[in-house]
Amino acid sequence: VELTTKGSASMAEQSQQVWQQGMAVAQQAQQHYQPPPPPPQPYSAPPPPPSTPPPSDPTPPSSTTPLKNVAAPVEQESPSTITEPATAPEETSSDTTTKPLLSQENQILSSPDPQDDDPSMSQPSPATNPHVDLLPEGRSVPATRVGRAFGFAQLGAGLAWGAAVEGVSRVLGGQASSSSTSSSVLVNDANSDRLAASLCRMRGAALKMGQMLSIQDESLLPPALSRALQQVRQGAEAMPKRQLFQQLESQLGSDWRSKFISFEEAPFAAASIGQCHRAVIHDLDNNGNKRNVVVKVQYPGVGNSIESDLQNLSMLVTMTGLAPKGLFIENVIRVGKDELKVECDYKRELQNQKRIQALVSNDSTLIANNFVVPHVFDHLCTKEILTTEYIPGGTIDKVSSLDQDERNRIGRTILYLTMKELFEWRFMQTDPNWGNFIYDVGTGTTGLIDFGATRDYPKSFVDGYLRIVWASANRDEKTLMEQSRRMKFLTGQENEAMLHAHKQSGFTVGEPFWESTPFDFQGSNISTRMGEHTAVFLRHRLTPPPEEVYTLHRKLAGAYMLCIKLGAIVESRSILQEFVEKHEFDDGLPHPLR
Repeated sequence: VELTTKGSASMAEQSQQVWQQGMAVAQQAQQHYQPPPPPPQPYSAPPPPPSTPPPSDPTPPSSTTPLKNVAAPVEQESPSTITEPATAPEETSSDTTTKPLLSQENQILSSPDPQDDDPSMSQPSPATNPHVDLLPEGRSVPATRVGRAFGFAQLGAGLAWGAAVEGVSRVLGGQASSSSTSSSVLVNDANSDRLAASLCRMRGAALKMGQMLSIQDESLLPPALSRALQQVRQGAEAMPKRQLFQQLESQLGSDWRSKFISFEEAPFAAASIGQCHRAVIHDLDNNGNKRNVVVKVQYPGVGNSIESDLQNLSMLVTMTGLAPKGLFIENVIRVGKDELKVECDYKRELQNQKRIQALVSNDSTLIANNFVVPHVFDHLCTKEILTTEYIPGGTIDKVSSLDQDERNRIGRTILYLTMKELFEWRFMQTDPNWGNFIYDVGTGTTGLIDFGATRDYPKSFVDGYLRIVWASANRDEKTLMEQSRRMKFLTGQENEAMLHAHKQSGFTVGEPFWESTPFDFQGSNISTRMGEHTAVFLRHRLTPPPEEVYTLHRKLAGAYMLCIKLGAIVESRSILQEFVEKHEFDDGLPHPLR
């Protein structure tokens, strides 16, 4: 142990020396570097106006139909209707690009990428080609603290070397490397590739926090860094089979194979904490058939290395200037640490899933709209293994190709579920990943999966936040600002720019609830307008938001972006108003509707 400790300390010291030397060279080079003037823009004549204006449909598709009140059968569909997830249609609206939805004022959030988080993002059918979209083996996951510390040391030294090379290149060549327009020698194409590759190999907290940072507004980041974080969002490598088998044996016993009729060794998805495999178990369903399941296997060592990973990542983020001051990166990492500890405990996720399953199965609106939660198999679950019922279908973003009424129904039900989780259950699944909604075209059933990032919200927070949402829905500036100060979103010392941005951001978030008429999420450009205030928040915010906001706004952003992706046009004010009307406030203030 003593030798290992000394060796680790020596590596860290050498890495620090390399970093300091590299940065010294980089800084000297940068002092002599003068960025070249931008090339002149060629003149292009404006296009001639069209002779005839294009026709427009003045009446949007109707979506005033209430949530469906007749439940369709939810039996498992026949093999002929089970399909692999289809390719998403090409987006035409600017709202479907990666833009911030809610500021960290608000925690800054962008459109959640279907590939950016948990591996249960999509459940391809084992009834069709079983080898479609399976992931090849990747490199071993560093499973010890020393191994992971060495990985960060290598990354730090590599970034310093890349900065030095970039600095010398700028001095000798008179320009930055290809596609690098940043004034910082640290942020260049080679370093962006180093960062992305290291985080994807490390997995665990390193990759998770990289993904959390990647959801910031990309317009505020240098292009090379945005590219690195885009790579990070695509997920991790699959661990080698040797590590997979060791993990299965340590968790389920040396006879783990006997617990399955079949087990697909290649995963169909891999992400920051674990990877997912398809399997068939001996348990029978209601029809006497063997059950198809999804087995989520956690990477070895990631749960035990959260503290050290985040300390190392925090140091790198601080040294490289990755996060702007107004992001309050120390709060992001602290909240991320607590969330990661919870997500790494699959026994806790099992209990979360059972609790949500009971709540969903007792809600008449969710039942009527065919929202279900898959069964979990306790005897095949451990702290690092989670086995759940297979849900047929594909990720819900593929629903954008269905008819307007169906898209409206799904979008409105998701908004209802989001408000139900927060304002009534006070227990919310906070991961906005589109892949956590599995839609079956054959039955119209929506399966809800992945409950690692599920948390309770205190009654006092929900009371205050509901007042803010209702004030935003009614463009009530006085109540919005008073409640924001009461809940510590504001200190009372902010300048006019910050106060204006806070107010406008709140009103924009409340826009879908302004009127009792259908709101066109995609056509409204709401995500673009939500992102307009991001730069102001980062420059002028005086205090970080309440801790609950970091996870809550991520989920709310996901609900909005999903409605945008679906092209949903829904009337949602009545849903919010119903929750406000029946809510019992315990904060001593007058009820807004009584």
